[in-house]
Amino acid sequence: MTFNKVIEILEADVILDKGHKDLEILSVCSSDLLSDLLHFAKKPQAILITGMTNTHVVRTAEITDIIAIAFVLNKKPEKDTIEMARQKGIPLIVTRFSRFTACGRLFMEGLRSCTEDGI
Repeated sequence: MTFNKVIEILEADVILDKGHKDLEILSVCSSDLLSDLLHFAKKPQAILITGMTNTHVVRTAEITDIIAIAFVLNKKPEKDTIEMARQKGIPLIVTRFSRFTACGRLFMEGLRSCTEDGI
């Protein structure tokens, strides 16, 4: 699924995007416990669905090969977070939906968890 399609499904506002609309998203991770992502995120080319807005999310995304971040509940990332994401080339979006709803909408459209095999 393209990043542009994810934006459409989540009815998201783009915070940071430099030509990433055709980026291929293969799975979804959702957590506010970044240690869980470090341990369980297994699949490449995932989007992270989170309520955390600080720079730790970008650092964790970089380490785990998460290629895009969606912030839920209209939470806007901090300026330092946006700048770090810009430097790392990680696009950022914001949706009004909760983590549960955002993940559910993406699941209904065919994306699966970045932590589970064969599901």
